Amino acid sequence: MNNSALIAINLLVCIVLSPVSKADIIQHSTNHAIKMSSFNLSHQKWKNRVLLVFAPSIDNHTYQQQMQLLQEHNSGFADRDLVLVQVLSTDESYANKQPIDESSAAKLRDRFEVDKESFRVILVGKDGGMKRSYAKPVQATAIFEEIDAMPMRQQEMQEQGRQ
Repeated sequence: MNNSALIAINLLVCIVLSPVSKADIIQHSTNHAIKMSSFNLSHQKWKNRVLLVFAPSIDNHTYQQQMQLLQEHNSGFADRDLVLVQVLSTDESYANKQPIDESSAAKLRDRFEVDKESFRVILVGKDGGMKRSYAKPVQATAIFEEIDAMPMRQQEMQEQGRQ
């Protein structure tokens, strides 16, 4: 199989398995690819809930507190189809640990009216609507309780119980 076919297969797997769409590939002279990704909230609709964490930078104390509170709750995120998106003003932003481009981050800031110097945590439901907004760090368990009280999540849990 030639290099182009391997790259195409790899990209297809990434696109299928990732909540982030691949917008661009930049080839380095060393033949390593850097994936530039875009994140569009509307692509998550009816598939995933989204937890947006906005902060000025990775060094922001409040951001660091929030990330510590979310750490070690990966199974809770997966159980609830919850995608974590970190939107940072001065550092790279991420969706499920994959870098997203500045344009995607700026669109999220604009949509939720969060300025570059603010910290905010926003929970978006599978219907695409904002469910909760937090101005201070919030426990992962509190977010999970909020989700578990939603009618759609109640239905998901009932369906999981039948399997």
